[in-house]
Amino acid sequence: MKISEAIFAGSSVRVSQKPKRKLPEFAFIGRSNVGKSSLINTLTGNGKLAMTSSTPGKTKVVNHFLINDSWYLVDLPGYGYAKLPDKMRKELTNVIRDYIHNSEEMQLLFVLVDSRHDIGAIDMDFLAELGENGIPCAIIFTKSDKLGPVALQRQIDRDKEILSATWEELPPMFVSSSQTGAGRDEILTYISSILKAL
Repeated sequence: MKISEAIFAGSSVRVSQKPKRKLPEFAFIGRSNVGKSSLINTLTGNGKLAMTSSTPGKTKVVNHFLINDSWYLVDLPGYGYAKLPDKMRKELTNVIRDYIHNSEEMQLLFVLVDSRHDIGAIDMDFLAELGENGIPCAIIFTKSDKLGPVALQRQIDRDKEILSATWEELPPMFVSSSQTGAGRDEILTYISSILKAL
């Protein structure tokens, strides 16, 4: 798939406020500073589409981007912020849950995980919630350029082992880098295959 057009289509905190035009949605989520905005910008070929920041919690709303006038790329707030006040953390959790449980147009939720570390308890809990509720998801290991190929493969194998303890069948997995563009074509091809099957 070639992305020729990516346009900001609106922000919301409730599913009822989403863009009125109903199109397939592919959403992206991850912990703070996992590289979500950078990945979105790499996928769309637009370095300024999603706001990148070193400050955790920059995305506090659900952002819809219209891609090729045919589907939405959805940028969700992150989860697992330790530094946010409880009230704000609960509000963000409610925004995320409302979207992933109630958006009928969402085809797939990409969960981003930092490839440099063992998959964390917060990621495991979030993925478990998706599995228990039958929410279709895939995992993207980000920042793959930060490790050598052997160390990267070892870490991904370890994460698969950790996941296999609770998952009978592992979700689809991709390895990406916003620096090198690795994984971009594979992720877009996968989205394309789902769109063709609709």
